[in-house]
Amino acid sequence: MCGRYALHSHPQVVALAFGLAMPPEFAPRFNIAPLSDVLIVRAGADGEPQAAITRWGLLPRWAKDPKLAAKLNNARAETVAEKPSFRDAFRRRRCLVPANGFYEWRAEGGRKQPYYIRPADGELFAFAGLWERWDRPQGPLETCAILTTDANQRMQAIHDRMPVILPPANYAQWLDCRPANDVTGLLRPCASGSIETYRVGPEVNNARNDRPELIDPRS
Repeated sequence: MCGRYALHSHPQVVALAFGLAMPPEFAPRFNIAPLSDVLIVRAGADGEPQAAITRWGLLPRWAKDPKLAAKLNNARAETVAEKPSFRDAFRRRRCLVPANGFYEWRAEGGRKQPYYIRPADGELFAFAGLWERWDRPQGPLETCAILTTDANQRMQAIHDRMPVILPPANYAQWLDCRPANDVTGLLRPCASGSIETYRVGPEVNNARNDRPELIDPRS
C-alpha cells in the first residue's frame, strides 16, 4: 500500500523531470497523508504533460458521499480495470504522482517501525495514478489515487505491497489514454535495485508532523 509520502524537490526540478512547460506551484511536504491536496501530472488537452493539484482519495463520478474518498487512496493493480470505483479512471484519466519517497511500517519488537523508501539513484519517483472529477454544488472537486502492486524483493522485508513506480521511459505511455494503448504491462513492481530503504523516527506516525527531519535515518 501507500499511505504516506514526501515531495520536497524544487518546482523547477519537478518541471524538468516531468516535461512541464512551467514549474508547478506546491509547498514542500515531508508527510503527505490521504485527503491532502497533492500534485499530479496528467496529459493536457494538447497531449503535453500538465500539472494539477488534486485531493488524494479518489471520488468516482457516481459517488453520493464524499467520505468514500477516505477508502480509495490506493487502487490495487490486479483489480483496477474491473473495480467500479476505478475502472473508468483507469481507462480515461491516468496520471503520474511525483514523490521523493514514501513511508511504510513493519512490526518490530511489539511496535510499528516506520521506514522511508526513496530512489537509489535519482531524486524523484513517479507513482502510477488515476484522477477523477467529482461534481458538487460549490464546483467540481478533482481527486486521485495511487496504484499499488506486489512488493519487490527489497520491499518484502517491510511490507507485501508497494506503489507502482514508473520509470521515465514509460511516463508518456502511461498518460496516453487512447483505447488502443495497453498499459497493463506497466503494472508491476520496480526493480529491487532501484530503491533504498532505511528506518526513520516515530514522529512520522502523526500526520500533523511535517518537517525535513522526518526523513532522516534512525538506527
